[in-house]
Amino acid sequence: MPLPRQSLGVLALLASVFCFTVMDALGKHLTLQGYHPGQIVWVRMALNLGLVLLVLAPRLRVVVRSASPLLQVGRGVMQLASIGLFFTALQFIGLAEATAIMDINPVLITLGAALFLGERIGPRRIAGIAAALLGAMIVIRPGAGVFHPAALLALLGAVSYAAGAVMTRLVRGDGTATSILWSTGVATLFASAVVPFVWQPVAPGDLWPFLALGLIGTVAQALLIQAFAMAEAAAIAPFGYTGLVWASLWGWLFFGAVPDRWTIVGAVIIVTAGIYVWAREAQAMRAAR
Repeated sequence: MPLPRQSLGVLALLASVFCFTVMDALGKHLTLQGYHPGQIVWVRMALNLGLVLLVLAPRLRVVVRSASPLLQVGRGVMQLASIGLFFTALQFIGLAEATAIMDINPVLITLGAALFLGERIGPRRIAGIAAALLGAMIVIRPGAGVFHPAALLALLGAVSYAAGAVMTRLVRGDGTATSILWSTGVATLFASAVVPFVWQPVAPGDLWPFLALGLIGTVAQALLIQAFAMAEAAAIAPFGYTGLVWASLWGWLFFGAVPDRWTIVGAVIIVTAGIYVWAREAQAMRAAR
């Protein structure tokens, strides 16, 4: 008996999150090998773009046309900034800590939609946003002896990711394929301007992590798109927080990093607040219908 589309959407999202965390672990491994984040991000985006062009080649002339080219450029820049900031942060802080901080992006998207798109948010969702930010501060712990400035890079990565998501809502007139092509193409173009200055020869033993990084990242993105095509965002989005479990596992297995109790407390607050905000948005959508 075939599974309903909602269940397939959940499975696709879970697989996407798993792949993204594997990609993040590979990125951290490569930064620890001494490769510049700019080089790592360029390989990730260039391989992604190559696969996208291969798939879209038969209808490339149609897909490349956008009704909002400036916004699409903005989306690509924000995607590049988000990945670049995250990988840079991974040089200095653990996978679990960086992932927990990045996981505040759903509530930042809600806040950005209210500020820039005029969407209404009530006091309960504002409280959820404030709680998520509090959780991030617990993970980062500014002023504490364990604080590392690189944690702020992960926070900026979450902000840039949310900015890109808000822009995505503004380009709904373009198809999914058009948005993917533009964001990937713009990100690769800007990364290509940086990579000549930071490139270093790749050791033979590091070729497979670089290739796997690009391939797994592309698969993760495709699964994510498929997940939201098969199921309502509000119903499946909370499953995205499973990434925290995988990030903690990879950090422990491959880098010997175990999250401390305050990181766990902050992460729980972030996840709880994020799920609450998503639930309120789903309730508002049902009421609007």
